Amino acid sequence: MRHNLNQLGALLGAVSASLWAAPLGQAQVQVTDSVVVVVDASGSMGANMAGTGRDRMSVAKDALKQVLDQIPDTTHVGILVFPQGNWVYPLGPRKESMLAGAIDSIQSGGGTPLGDYMKRGADALLEARKKQFGYGTYRLLVVTDGEAGDRGKVEAFTPDIISRGITIDCIGVEMASRHTLATKVHSYRNANNPESLRQAISEVFAEVASGDTGQAGEDAFELIADLPEATASAMLKSLSTSGNQPIGEAPSMRSVESPSPSPASSYSGGTTSSQSTSGAEDNLLVLLFGALCVLGIPGLVIYAIVKGKNK
Repeated sequence: MRHNLNQLGALLGAVSASLWAAPLGQAQVQVTDSVVVVVDASGSMGANMAGTGRDRMSVAKDALKQVLDQIPDTTHVGILVFPQGNWVYPLGPRKESMLAGAIDSIQSGGGTPLGDYMKRGADALLEARKKQFGYGTYRLLVVTDGEAGDRGKVEAFTPDIISRGITIDCIGVEMASRHTLATKVHSYRNANNPESLRQAISEVFAEVASGDTGQAGEDAFELIADLPEATASAMLKSLSTSGNQPIGEAPSMRSVESPSPSPASSYSGGTTSSQSTSGAEDNLLVLLFGALCVLGIPGLVIYAIVKGKNK
């Protein structure tokens, strides 16, 4: 039972968090979208792009500067470069002068440890999502001209990243064949010249700007209005904390404690069925509740489930 709950939690954590976490805090959270660009600065990016007389790295830097200069303030961006091993621009608000300088600082040379850097980028996005109580959209953009040197990690981390609700886009720069990621991620684009590279990056950020913010309508919150306060609070807490653990770690499901029985329902002759409900069953109810709401199932169905659970 616990194993199944953890698997379901990995799939629903990102969506359910955006629905239920916000009412727990009094402060208003400014909703932003977050994109981490993972840039391949391996030695091959120093090779000239055909017909340009310029190296791939210089072309990629120009394309990034042109596109990122136009993104809205509601989009936060981070630039992670491998194999340099650092954030040239940590995930956060766009500051034009700092961002351009950060991109210009990228130098090519070294291997292609893509898997490690996909994990680092995704972990930063998960941390940002946690701070925003699940609101906003989260995207990982990989710009590369070669296959990963750590393909085993790419194979392991990619489905985990996607299951957490993070969109992965990949741009293959002047590659002879499609990248391994082409069949595993949400979108793959080829870029064989400066204009196609700029266009590919622009299309990804255009999708960010047109995406859903993940905010829930007031009607969704009305569905839990009649539940006991302790149950509703535990439900919100459980849904808002699942799915944000670092990539490679199983998302945790916090047990939802049943509210203490009222004096009228307490007796000394044994334990009532509602009191003996396991934490695993409560977690399943929480996940089903969140999933049904996400899918737009009428409140009557959810009400029936809750009532049946409490009988």
